[in-house]
Amino acid sequence: MFPIEVFLTYTLACLLLVISPGPDNILAIGRGLSQGKLAACISGFASGAGILFHVMTATFGLTVLIQTSVMAFTVVKLIGAVYLIWLGIKVLRSRSLINLKPANKQPIKTIFTTGFLSAALNPKPGLFVLAFIPQFVNPELGSVTMQMIGYGLWFALLTGVGFSLMGIFSAKLAGWLHSKPRVINGLNIGAGLTFITSGLAVASMKQGQ
Repeated sequence: MFPIEVFLTYTLACLLLVISPGPDNILAIGRGLSQGKLAACISGFASGAGILFHVMTATFGLTVLIQTSVMAFTVVKLIGAVYLIWLGIKVLRSRSLINLKPANKQPIKTIFTTGFLSAALNPKPGLFVLAFIPQFVNPELGSVTMQMIGYGLWFALLTGVGFSLMGIFSAKLAGWLHSKPRVINGLNIGAGLTFITSGLAVASMKQGQ
């Protein structure tokens, strides 16, 4: 169901997305700076749980669209593509997504809730999941639903682990990035190009892919 070459490509794409600057991984970095490794891990995996929420929502909604409505699928696909391209252009223009300002100290429960809601209640991650994962789904290899869930679980896990590691090493990362303005600029450019490329791929996607 998950060809190794496709799975490896998908994993690489997920890792690029995880390390691309954004509000959730910056939140984990802020927790690491202000409250240490435990807070960073909680924030990171809370974001992963929020991504999983979007994965489950997108999985069953997209499956219905694939099976029942060409028009609805096309509308959702174009919305996702336009969003991704717009986000990429915005990132390339601003190049200011990295913010390493420490977060205020808060209870563990608040840290988890904030991390989860930041991802789960933000419609942008949902649109991104809906636009990104289907690129790797192949109906000829089995259930579309199971493939979406499998890829989604892996994406959520990589998100949780990746954000946690960013938070754990945030102190060194912050010091290094502050002395490397070209690297910061490169990360922002990479994030923008990743979003735009994914948006173009989504725009060309056909129903059943």
